[in-house]
This record gives sequence, C-alpha cells and structure tokens, in this order.
Amino acid sequence: MPTYTAHGGKDTVITTEEKRARLHEALLKLGGIPKKILVIPPDITRLHSNAGELTQILYDLWDAANGTTFDILPAIGTHAPMTAEQIAEMYGNLPKATYHVHNWRTGLYHFGEVPSEFVQEVSGGKLDYSIPVAVNRHLVEGDYELIISVGQVIPHEVIGIANGFKNILVGAGGVEMINKSHFLGAVDGMERLMGRTDTSVRRVLNYAHTHYLKQLGILYVMSVMDADTTGERVMRGLYVGDDAQTFETAAELSRIVNMTFLDEPLSKVVVYLDPIEFKSTWLGNKAIYRTRMAMADDGELIIIAPGLREFGEDAEIDRLIRKYGYRGTPTTLKAVSENPELQENLSAAAHLIHGSTEGRFKVTYATEHLTQTEIESVGYQWAPVSEVIAEYNPETLTDGFNDSGFFYISEPGQGLWALRSRFGE
Repeated sequence: MPTYTAHGGKDTVITTEEKRARLHEALLKLGGIPKKILVIPPDITRLHSNAGELTQILYDLWDAANGTTFDILPAIGTHAPMTAEQIAEMYGNLPKATYHVHNWRTGLYHFGEVPSEFVQEVSGGKLDYSIPVAVNRHLVEGDYELIISVGQVIPHEVIGIANGFKNILVGAGGVEMINKSHFLGAVDGMERLMGRTDTSVRRVLNYAHTHYLKQLGILYVMSVMDADTTGERVMRGLYVGDDAQTFETAAELSRIVNMTFLDEPLSKVVVYLDPIEFKSTWLGNKAIYRTRMAMADDGELIIIAPGLREFGEDAEIDRLIRKYGYRGTPTTLKAVSENPELQENLSAAAHLIHGSTEGRFKVTYATEHLTQTEIESVGYQWAPVSEVIAEYNPETLTDGFNDSGFFYISEPGQGLWALRSRFGE
C-alpha cells in the first residue's frame, strides 16, 4: 500500500504548478488518469484547506484526458448541504462536474461493524458498544474507476488530527459511526486526543478501513497548510497515498506547523470566526476546542462571531443543544443516561462535552443574529458584536500577543494552542 507523493517541510511553499505536477505524477503511477472519478473534498467549513484548488486541479487533469464522469460528493458529515454560492466559492467553475449531497442518515451502504470488544479495548473499558460502518452509496455503487478523498491534515478535537480515513468514514459516513465515534472521543477525553494520531477514535477508523473500506481502493490527497509571514495561507505539504502511513507522515508535519506551544497559560484570548465558514456553535466552538489546553483557570475567551445564526447545523442537533446546553461532562453524561433522545444522538452529546469549559474559564460569544437570551440559555455569556469589534477590531489585530496583553487568533480551525505542560512537551 504505497505512498505516491510525500513532499513538504516547515518552510516549504508548494505552488499551484507543483501541486498539478505532483498530482499528475501520482495518477500516472496508478496507471493513468481514469475516465470516471468520484472526488470527496471537504465543504465550505474547510475553506482554508486548499481542497478547493486541489479539486480544481484534479478536474483539469481529468478534463484534459477526455474523462467522461467527474462527480463531487462534499464530505459534509452532519453539516448543512452546500449552497450554489458556497460551491462556487469553494471549488470554482467546473462545468462538467456533477455534485451529490451526502445525507448521514439515508442513502448509505452498510458494510458491517467495529465489534464492541474492540471499542472496549481502545476506550480502556469506558464504552463497550459496537460501531456500524457505513458510507454514502455512491462510493460502492457508482461504478467509478477511482475514488479520491481530498482534505487537510490538521489538529482536531474528535479524532486528534483530522483527515485520512476520517474524511470518508465521518465526512461521507453514516449516523452510527458519526454518533458513536464522536462520543468515544468525548468520553475518552478530548485533551488526551488533540494533536495525536494514536487515539481511540483513530484506531476505530483504522479498523474500519482495514476490514471494510480498503476494498474500495480510495486514493487520499492530503494537504498541510500554514500561514506565511504576511498571513497568507500557503501549502507546506502535499501527501498522496492509500494507506495509514501516508497520513502519519503528513501528521508529523502538521504537528510542526499547526501547533503552538506556550510556557504560560493565557488569561485572555480573542478569537474571530469568519462568517463565511462559521454559522453555528457546532463549528464555531473550535474557538473553545483549540484553545482550551492553553487557557488559564478563570481566564476569559471572547469569540467574535458575526455570522453565527444557529447552534447545530442539523435541525435535531440544534434542538438538543438548545435543550441541554453546554453544562460540563458530569451533567451531560447524566443527561445521556436519562434521556433516549441523547442516547440516539451521541454526536450531539459529545459536542455538548466538547463545548463546555468544565467550569475552568469564561466564554463570551459576541453575536448579531443569535440573541443574548439564546446564547446565555446554553451556558455562555453574551456581548453585542458591534461593541466587541469596536474594542477588538479583527482588521487591525495580529495573531498572537497584542499590546494590551490579550492573545488573538484569526483562524481557530487552522491550529491548536496548548501549554507544553498540558501536552506533555
């Protein structure tokens, strides 16, 4: 199971021309450019992943080879389907491409399951349920010559470091895998997982790939992104392969360029959520996930969220977040034990755990569309976005420490900030 391309470094900048050449080379190593291709890239919530451009390059290579079918199935997982405007923003103009919408509850092909004994082993006895393995039917029944997963390797709150097999098994996966893998990560402990590849959730996905997904022959195209000295997003690494080792190699570089280690805890952090990407706390709480290992006890996290309109991307999850709120692990686990609706929506329960500070620090959401009553009802504090932007203007702030002592983050989804002592560095 080879790696076809593994190129990158902390100071590397991979140009569009080089991306094209390396993708072309990888496809030639596979035997040439197939006529019928399914590409599974992330959606608009991963706008900075460069997956849009990589998808465009794959399309151009396919088109130049007179391909007949170029289907795109955005790996939306539980996210809302993409709008036409988002598709244009993410992937550009691909006139011959056909887009499909993934539904994590319907239209699935069921393979089998990850056995309960394995889940019990990787969770250290905390959980003992089996996890059904299912993916969108197009992957199995679409009669494609090649399936290409495109995405970014980046620290992640559920699995440790995102991408690889996760892009398929979660992004294009079924409700049981999404629910139970998310809950496994939450119960196992988010801070035990973030920034690491050998995690309980990753082991479950590796098992599912080895026993079920491997037969599909999926090619994984993975980017490692970073900001240069001007703040522009640049590609530091490009990795193409069909095995776990390709992902592990990419993850090594991601740890170097996407993780910021601090010697002292942060007492005040200001995070900006780009309204193009962040319309829900389901996504916006990356501001909490990615900073919690750096936050001081009794510290303050201010989240500027002008685009925030809802809590969950999925209507049922939105309802559950509004009902139960971000109340901490013990309260959430008690609610799960007592309420079938949470037992049937374990990814929502996991998110409630992830989005809590466990009482360690204060979170203030600055919003325009969600009201003070709505924000406070789920356990956060609220401030009007106009007043907060007047004090902390994202257009004038620079990432890192600012003159008045607070720490600013413009793109929380692009990194992980942690105390060396909490991460074991």
